Amino acid sequence: MKICVQCILPETFPGITFNQQGICNHCQLSAGKMVKLEEDKRKYAAKFHDLLEQLRQSDAHRLRTYDVLMAYSGGKDSTYTLAMLKEKYGLRILAVSFDNGFLSAQAVENIRKVTDELGVDQIFFKPRWDLLKIIFSTAAKRELYPKKTLERASTICTSCMAIVKTVCLKMALEQNIPMIGYGWSPGQAPVQSAIMRTNPALYKMTQQSVVGPLREVAGDAILAYFLNDQHFAEPEKFPWNVHPLAWEHYDEGLILKEIEKYGWRAPQDTDSNSTNCLLNAFANEVHVKRYNFHPYVWEIANMVREGVMSRGEGCKKFEQSVPDSWIAPVKEKLGLSG
Repeated sequence: MKICVQCILPETFPGITFNQQGICNHCQLSAGKMVKLEEDKRKYAAKFHDLLEQLRQSDAHRLRTYDVLMAYSGGKDSTYTLAMLKEKYGLRILAVSFDNGFLSAQAVENIRKVTDELGVDQIFFKPRWDLLKIIFSTAAKRELYPKKTLERASTICTSCMAIVKTVCLKMALEQNIPMIGYGWSPGQAPVQSAIMRTNPALYKMTQQSVVGPLREVAGDAILAYFLNDQHFAEPEKFPWNVHPLAWEHYDEGLILKEIEKYGWRAPQDTDSNSTNCLLNAFANEVHVKRYNFHPYVWEIANMVREGVMSRGEGCKKFEQSVPDSWIAPVKEKLGLSG
């Protein structure tokens, strides 16, 4: 398979082309943009400081219990982000951890140890298993979303993350928390989206694009995890979304060393692109068979392009051979074995 000589995008990635030197069109478009990227990082770091000052000086600040709701998966990036928001920025945090039925036991232990060490309030949110089972098993059998969305994540992960984000948004609105923090890597989301207030009208439209397919699969019970008219009735309460790793220094090796001091340990039962979820390896396998490219390749290619990961390190993310002993229990739990 032909792979870009600069990043790691394969010839099977939708819309990709290569020049005579073997450089993909995405790398060609990004050439010369590194200086602008560094300028944007400095700009968004300053913008975050301004936002914090604005929130702290507001009349509502002293009435709030929390400054930010952190979507805390227990993975390395969200752990590093959680620690940064607490220790570097001094924020009052409510960490919300989503249990999709496939959290590694080590990830659960990491969540408890890290939040205890940092002195952070934390909630586990576990949706009904019968709903999650039918959503994940259906996503493994057929596509639920437009193909464009599947360039950046598998159908299973897209379904899971849709519920995660709306549950976090619901909690933030109902608890009057002005920010939601995410541990997105630099390759998952651009720096231009690192500090962005949720637009109620736009969110209502995008939510429906997910609710429709999930409701078709799981029925009206799925509506409990999404916003309703009552939430949209107070648009001024919609929070800011922030993902600091877009502007902060990112080095995976240093991150792993840093979070160890909070008691975090790497799970030994997750694939090379996850440090918390047992379902991820199966979701990746389904996506590769369906589309012939790995769902993490866009994220990793962006990180290689931005210089936060070497090309060799990026390639290693896809060299791991996932043992059947990891996949088989997932399929069995979803009723897909045999």
